[in-house]
Amino acid sequence: MSDTITIWHNPRCSKSRETLKRIEAAGHAPVVRLYLADAPDADEIAAVQALLGVPLVQMMRVKEAAFRDAGLSKDSPEADLLAAMVAHPVLIERPVVIRGGRAVIGRPPEAVDALL
Repeated sequence: MSDTITIWHNPRCSKSRETLKRIEAAGHAPVVRLYLADAPDADEIAAVQALLGVPLVQMMRVKEAAFRDAGLSKDSPEADLLAAMVAHPVLIERPVVIRGGRAVIGRPPEAVDALL
């Protein structure tokens, strides 16, 4: 397992910025993936879901217009949720931090401390 820290980051998001600062303040230089421009594919999202150990809907920004526009609900089949996340990466909750076979969603930013 790699000890590299990767953050799926959106610099416009305050929680994402705060999480990145926590990682850097702990002395790490993470790989910063601007996931809106470099969107993860279905396999990557599924792999991170497995690391998080949560249903896909818990990895989603369910209040985004794209969620409603896609006709999704919290009860939608996981295949539909996954397809929507691939098509509309804005639906991916941010930030996601991955390290050594573990992952957390940085909400709150302090959640990343478990990986540091």
